[in-house]
Amino acid sequence: MKERSSIAVIGLSVHTAPVDMREKLAVAEELWPRAISELTSLNHIEEAAVLSTCNRMEIYVVALSWNRGIREVVDWMSKKSGIPASELREHLFMLRDSDATRHLFEVSSGLDSLVLGEGQILAQVKQVVRNGQNSGGLGKNIDRMFKDAITAGKRVRCETNISAGAVSVSSAAVELALMKLPKSECLSARMLLIGAGKMGKLVVKHLIAKGCTKVVVVNRSVERVDAIREEMKDIEIVYRPLTEMYEAAAEADVVFTSTASESLLFTKEHAEALPPISLAMGGVRLFVDISVPRNVGACVSDVEHARVYNVDDLKEVVEANKEDRLRKAMEAQTIISQELKRFEAWRDSLETVPTIKKLRSYADRIRASELEKCLTKIGEDNLNKKMRRSIEELSTGIVNKLLHGPLQHLRCDGSDSRTLDETLENMHALNRMFSLDTEKAVLEQKIKAKVEKTQS
Repeated sequence: MKERSSIAVIGLSVHTAPVDMREKLAVAEELWPRAISELTSLNHIEEAAVLSTCNRMEIYVVALSWNRGIREVVDWMSKKSGIPASELREHLFMLRDSDATRHLFEVSSGLDSLVLGEGQILAQVKQVVRNGQNSGGLGKNIDRMFKDAITAGKRVRCETNISAGAVSVSSAAVELALMKLPKSECLSARMLLIGAGKMGKLVVKHLIAKGCTKVVVVNRSVERVDAIREEMKDIEIVYRPLTEMYEAAAEADVVFTSTASESLLFTKEHAEALPPISLAMGGVRLFVDISVPRNVGACVSDVEHARVYNVDDLKEVVEANKEDRLRKAMEAQTIISQELKRFEAWRDSLETVPTIKKLRSYADRIRASELEKCLTKIGEDNLNKKMRRSIEELSTGIVNKLLHGPLQHLRCDGSDSRTLDETLENMHALNRMFSLDTEKAVLEQKIKAKVEKTQS
């Protein structure tokens, strides 16, 4: 078999790397198009997509050469994060073709999440597609793979109920905070939320579910806070501008942070400057940071009356009711296998497209050449327009009828593997018979074009 381009995923997640490494590699959503542009400018990367969340940073690519493509992506990640490639490799996972596709389908289905079955990741996968459509950045293979991953994610949630009773990162954060507070006082604790984005909104939702009646929300603008207040009537929401963040923290027992800030909002010095917490609340101010990059420095826990928890600390909450969802995860794998087979059949069928084009082009060149000889022999003076058109149509008809059988044997929907295998055998046979050699030629042309573009 000749080499063809490979689908690959190179990344790290909450399962393979600590938060301090993930935050250095995190790519804000508005920067995804730029990252894709940089990745696809690499010599051996044809298509790319970036999936960057609080729990993972994964790069999906179509690589014209596996080894060289992977090396180029790892070097790009190293350059972006400032982490040496050798250190990165200790935490990276790399998957190829069907393994890479299955991984994305599992991610979209919530099977690879810290919180098994959580729904937010499906929305994030959808956002990759939307972002790509708006920027024109996703290629044919990656676009189809992500759309099929969305289908798999929807089916898993509908057909297995894996998300029933599942917690999200935001709900786990609320659960963790309440676990750390004295039981008798947890509902009277003064709650502060910094950041009113999607994750922050979910924090408010889960505080309501736990019986909390008041939360202070610090945000850059009041509009988002007003929108949350309008939607959630069962809790008193007090708005404080970003300029009053430290004053608001001084009056809070629990501080949830969920912002896109690239720099720390709370350091050891900030925590030391805050007044102590009442002994009834345990005497310790809790910082629950669900942002990546982090909003609260780990050094805050060095302060006697403060403790900080980040997304990696949510695991103790997640372990609850995990067994039931693991059973559902096994059911989900059947659905994922079905969707994976559909995607691979679609991708395998693409292999025949260059052969179809080259065979058609080869036949048309012969037809045009022989037609020209025929018309020359007859002589232009002996032909009117109707006669000439009839001869041209005759030659085209003969070619179409001769090509119909071979082209039919190069087309299949991939619905059964035997037909697909036969199609690929037919493709290789035609390549040999007519010296089309399409696969190698296409790859070589793509690589050559990218190298020339880089050099110019």
